[in-house]
Amino acid sequence: MNPEQAKSRIEELTQQINYHNHLYYQEDRIEISDFEFDQLLEELIKLETAFPELLDPDSPSQRVGGTITKVFETAQHEYRMLSLGNTYSPEELQAFDDRVAKGLGHRNYEYFCELKFDGVAISLVYENGRLVRAVTRGDGTKGDVVTENIRTIKNIPLHIKGSNIPAKLEVRGEIFLPRKEFDKINAEREANGEALLANPRNAASGTVKMQDSAIVAKRRLNCYFYQLLGEDIGVSQHDEAIHLIESWGFNVSPTYTKCKTIKEVFEYIENWKNKRFELPLDTDGVVLKVNDYEQREELGFTAKIPRWAIAYKYQAESAESELLSITYQVGRTGAITPVANLTPVQLAGTTVKRASLHNANEIQRLGLHEGDTVFVEKGGEIIPKITAVSLDKRKAGATAIKYIDHCPECETPLQRKEGEAKHFCPNAKSCPPQVLGRIEHFVHKRAMDIDSLGTERIKTLIDQGYIQNFADLYELESQAEQLLGLEMSQDQYQKSDDGFLFISLPKAFFALTEGISLSAIQKFTERHAEQPLKEVLSSFELFIRTSNKKVAQNIGTIKKLEETLSSGHLPQMEDYLPVAAVLHVLVGNWISMEKLTSACMHENTVHGILLKLNLPLSSEQEDRIKKMKANTFQEGVISNMLEGIKASMNQPFEKVLFALGIRNIGENTAQVLARHFKNIDALAAAGTEDLLAINGVGEILVHSTQEYFKDPENRAIIERLKSHGLKFETEASTQTLESEILKGMKILASGKLNHFKRDEIIQFIEANGGQYLKAVSKSLDFIIEGEDMGPSKKEKAEKLGVKLLSEAEFLEMVGMKS
Repeated sequence: MNPEQAKSRIEELTQQINYHNHLYYQEDRIEISDFEFDQLLEELIKLETAFPELLDPDSPSQRVGGTITKVFETAQHEYRMLSLGNTYSPEELQAFDDRVAKGLGHRNYEYFCELKFDGVAISLVYENGRLVRAVTRGDGTKGDVVTENIRTIKNIPLHIKGSNIPAKLEVRGEIFLPRKEFDKINAEREANGEALLANPRNAASGTVKMQDSAIVAKRRLNCYFYQLLGEDIGVSQHDEAIHLIESWGFNVSPTYTKCKTIKEVFEYIENWKNKRFELPLDTDGVVLKVNDYEQREELGFTAKIPRWAIAYKYQAESAESELLSITYQVGRTGAITPVANLTPVQLAGTTVKRASLHNANEIQRLGLHEGDTVFVEKGGEIIPKITAVSLDKRKAGATAIKYIDHCPECETPLQRKEGEAKHFCPNAKSCPPQVLGRIEHFVHKRAMDIDSLGTERIKTLIDQGYIQNFADLYELESQAEQLLGLEMSQDQYQKSDDGFLFISLPKAFFALTEGISLSAIQKFTERHAEQPLKEVLSSFELFIRTSNKKVAQNIGTIKKLEETLSSGHLPQMEDYLPVAAVLHVLVGNWISMEKLTSACMHENTVHGILLKLNLPLSSEQEDRIKKMKANTFQEGVISNMLEGIKASMNQPFEKVLFALGIRNIGENTAQVLARHFKNIDALAAAGTEDLLAINGVGEILVHSTQEYFKDPENRAIIERLKSHGLKFETEASTQTLESEILKGMKILASGKLNHFKRDEIIQFIEANGGQYLKAVSKSLDFIIEGEDMGPSKKEKAEKLGVKLLSEAEFLEMVGMKS
């Protein structure tokens, strides 16, 4: 491709990438996959690398990050970033309006209203249309300069294009992490065994201050802008300023409006009360500002806040519900989370049936008893939480809730480390949810890439005892015949805190009736999702009558179910029925309720219960029970699964290393370690100094790596994986060395070099037999000292006695002219 062709293609790619960024960040929709988008960006970067003279500072490629910032510079705000006063009631808001009217001496003013977003405030300074500085709010007077990180946010203009742009201006906005991106990040962190991020706001705040802007770029932060500042911005009212920055390409939230009276403000607040939950980020109120800038000047400020603006906070919506039961969920890292099962209640536009109780301290703080009437709110407007108990409605003789002391999945005694709130199951080796998490990580597309093994299939194989670790996957081929017919554990099942198995209402109703389709039953349960179970059962009887399918027989069966539920003293869970109750209706002539209840403890599927009971069922009963079951393994599924497992044996060493799930070894670190040590045995034998000499490796990673290889079971699994042919060493390089002049030498280059670019010096050292390290350590043979070498690096090198060579001395050493 010649320069003219490259220029044309670069312009075309830039236009396409900017278009798709606009769709994603400002219209919340996509037309191409992430992979296709990455391909476009990769092609652009390759062309700009090949033709550096065509690189535009505003190119989309300049948003991918890569700058490492150890310490953030502090900058003074030219205009203070003030906080707002808060109000929580209509009366307080009316009082604010009265103060505005009194301060101005009339009511000839307007308010500009917009939603208050839960994000991170940022100040952007532009000179001659180009972004020159991005500063956090800090203490309002000064903040941290985070320009390189902010440049990675796709909908922040690097260069303003438009008319009437002042020579210098400042735009302020709120950076946020969209909820769907937050959920995606947490799903990945959970799969990697990493601590979950607390909430989108904290995640956004932490991301803005990350030291590596390449990681920031991957987080897909977004920003809404709400203010324009400057000496000559050419407008006298706030709404004009907002329209102006919109015309310049800044992303402004579509929630704003202008209100002529406080009555219209109240209407705006009410209008957005529920509608705000449809937005891609969290909100907690409404901001109203006097629209006219001269009137703002007249009203002025108090010591801390402006007199012309205020934030109205929405009251957290609360409702009463009955506590039906508590289930204890085991996370993939072993953390136990108690979840309250509630009678359905409407909150913030959704039906709430469950609420997190967080930990044992929360249950104790609330003083929960069985069957309590509780007050439920949506914490942060997203996660339902129980805030209090209605003591006057507590049932006589109600038993206090006692936190479990054994894992509900594997019966292992729980542990609680000093200073930590959560209980943990220490049985990381065989506790099913923890095993599931490790194997899900192992088969992930960025690891072993076994896409024929989804969560449902893995969970089934664990529950039925076929796999306990990922080495077992490579031995499934010898058990292919036994896999046929296995029931896959789906969302149709739930378990109570004491291990009692429940089945979803649609599946239970489907098995208990004849002549009614599962899809019709599912539509019925969706329509009645907000009703308590007793009312759902009554409604289902009416549904049977209107369906006109074997009415007498089907109603008789449901009546029998109601009798079993009322007399069996079985635990309750909304949207689910105890499997024991359903089976009692279907096969009660063969077995007592007591034996059924006992058999349903600690089993994960109906299939498992029947294997345990070995009942002499009639063909009709078998057909009925089959309707309760989930999907089963069929020949095609088994064949695809085994083919995927076999294909994974071709994955390179760095992928296998990442797949092992060693704590703190992420995808990038696995690549670095694989390149450095070449094979798993060298990594296992590495000492602390050897590991710390690698750029990006710290003491925490050293500890977790060494602990992993100390465990005999981990080493045994690696040996089994080796025996099945997985790759535990890097492929022999096809690249021939230019020379061996640097053979065995460990070298670092620091500062600006005149003869080499950064990637060129690394390639040169490796091509001549040397090893390039990225951090100062005593294992270095020497450091090539370039211009402006960092003083801290130089000081450390001198302290460790590491030799320093100038670039000229290095060139002479390798026989090159400077």
